[in-house]
Amino acid sequence: WDDIQPSSALEVISEEEAVQIVAEPLLPIQSSTLRDYVDHSETLEKLVHLGVDLSQVEKRQKAGQLLLTLDFEKDVKKILLFLKDVGVEDNQLGPFLTKNPYILAEDLEALETRVAYLKSKKFGKSEIAQMVSRAPYLLLFSVERLDNRLGFFKNELGLSVKKTKDLVIRLPRLLTGKLEPVKENLQVCQIELGFQRNEIQQIVYKTPKILTASKKRLRQTFDYLHNVMGIPHHMLTRFPQVFNSKLLRIRERHMFLAFLGRAQYDPAQPSYISLDQLVSLPDEVFCTEIAKASMQDFENFLKTL
Repeated sequence: WDDIQPSSALEVISEEEAVQIVAEPLLPIQSSTLRDYVDHSETLEKLVHLGVDLSQVEKRQKAGQLLLTLDFEKDVKKILLFLKDVGVEDNQLGPFLTKNPYILAEDLEALETRVAYLKSKKFGKSEIAQMVSRAPYLLLFSVERLDNRLGFFKNELGLSVKKTKDLVIRLPRLLTGKLEPVKENLQVCQIELGFQRNEIQQIVYKTPKILTASKKRLRQTFDYLHNVMGIPHHMLTRFPQVFNSKLLRIRERHMFLAFLGRAQYDPAQPSYISLDQLVSLPDEVFCTEIAKASMQDFENFLKTL
């Protein structure tokens, strides 16, 4: 689930520009890599010094040519100062620009306007720094798009302003990625898996990754939890992190517990095991504390599957 990359460094990205960008040869034929230019380009030399990985940059469309046209003092320095001001750590500047070299061609005023917009929405300085670091393309998007996105999640999920903010702070890719997969996942949860709207709201708020998970995986995990293990919707709503777990792990542990006669997921029963305990504990703790068995027993059991 990738962020959309701008097809040209200077182009404003439209909402529906969901075409996956294909890398094309970036440099003139006489040279195959940006590395060959480092000795002749102060800009490249300084970017390498900052920790920019040129072999990754040249895989991105038109990024190679872009870097060769920039003047470090005139173009690059002000963006670096801006990023530091936003809160990107010194040691993160290289990795950041490796992922998003296009920001070096953005208009500084436009970048400042986008940060000002986030501040106006009451995102704190450290929250903005965290979002920008974790979703490097965030600041390439116009204020209109950011605003539309926040509005989409607020309305679609029926969240309060505060909860919407909280959601995108924890998963800032929601503001930069495509909306189609998100809409599809919401539909899958409601129509195929049968969750109520208020349940979906709670699930997504607790586990935002569900919005970008593979639909196939969501269906398979739900099918096993609900139809094989008999977990009702309201329990899945309480422990949605179970959807982030590998199905194999859920299955192996459930079958082991069933084999031992301990697979009890009803909170009204004395030997109740919560879904959280089922999936999040390391094997050793799971065996001794939950299954009341040894690691050896568990390993032997897995060999019989």
